[in-house]
Amino acid sequence: MDNATLSPAKKTILGVQFLFIAFGSTVLVPLLVGLDPATSLMTAGIGTFIFHFVTKGRVPIFLGSSFAFIAPIIAASKQWGMPGTLAGIIGVSLVYFVMSALIRWQGKCLLDRLFPPVVIGPVIILIGLSLSTAAVDMAKTHWLLAFVALATAVLVLSLARGLLKLVPVICGIIVGYVAALAMGLVDLTAVEAAPWFALPPSIVHFHLPEFAWEPFLYMIPVAIAPVIEHIGDVYVVSAVAHKDFVANPGLHRTMLGDGLACLAASFLGGPPVTTYSEVTGAMSITKVTSPQVIRISAATAIVFSVIGKLSALLQSIPSAVLGGIMLLLFGTIATVGIQNLIHHHVKMGETRNMIIVSVTLTLGIGGAVLSWGSFAISGIGLSALAGVVLNLCLPHDKKADKEKSSPAQ
Repeated sequence: MDNATLSPAKKTILGVQFLFIAFGSTVLVPLLVGLDPATSLMTAGIGTFIFHFVTKGRVPIFLGSSFAFIAPIIAASKQWGMPGTLAGIIGVSLVYFVMSALIRWQGKCLLDRLFPPVVIGPVIILIGLSLSTAAVDMAKTHWLLAFVALATAVLVLSLARGLLKLVPVICGIIVGYVAALAMGLVDLTAVEAAPWFALPPSIVHFHLPEFAWEPFLYMIPVAIAPVIEHIGDVYVVSAVAHKDFVANPGLHRTMLGDGLACLAASFLGGPPVTTYSEVTGAMSITKVTSPQVIRISAATAIVFSVIGKLSALLQSIPSAVLGGIMLLLFGTIATVGIQNLIHHHVKMGETRNMIIVSVTLTLGIGGAVLSWGSFAISGIGLSALAGVVLNLCLPHDKKADKEKSSPAQ
């Protein structure tokens, strides 16, 4: 689809739809770690605008609260309190800044060496599969509602025409929400009590983070997972948009933008933000990859953060409805990883490639954790690190390398 042909009205509708996709995760993270969800919405919107400014407005990526930091923030807040923990998020920003500088110094050759398709492919698959548990957990709270939302989205996506085909998610959420209302499963008490206008509490009672070395150092290794996820998401978005964002505006710029967004979040009292696979999945379904649409999502997030009743209404959407939609979206991310392996002609018959993919997927899906002292790495970060190490250490098949380097006959 030619994104340039979208009217302002269509872009607005799609922008709101993409925020609906990110909304559940964006507010869930702060609710789980003891932060304010309205602040999370505001920092997601501000962070996305910062990212787009740094990347020259070319990369259609939305930044939202990162699931990778749920456990670390909970653990850190018990030791150093939330102000100290928020200061520790500055360490996350530092990791992004260092990676950005390394990529700027070495260029794409560093990426080709550390993150070839045989590493990136399974990491992208893991991004989708790791999110699938969250989708199922949300859906199983009420399978009927989840099915109604999912079936509506699938039917709209498969049978609808024109503008309606571009909004399967909104259709699924609206139908699911109406069904929940009819079943008496929606509590509107919070909506009635909420004020029309209210700034997030952390903005009203602004406090600078209380810097301390302990949480700062604690958070640094945790950043490995979202950094690797960032790289995978940029590749995914490039594949969906059919553009090479790794080269233009450059991965060093996307890393810098994400790092600055995390830094802003720490000062505003929100959780760290990262590239959102959920929105990427929505783009792969709708085929709409306009950065302007994503910026509309960011602006909508900021608006939602200051309109009390609207935020309360969105938070009243049953998790099962959101889970039903996510069952569709997260699977599309995993398939993009498979497509990445196929597109780059990764030969799975080669022992070396089979080992890298197998170990990467097994560690990620199995939930492996590597810890030493107060530091720990798990999930996508550990799996990606294992893939990188195996790729650097395992010998190449000399016969395969010779075939690649030989001219076609």
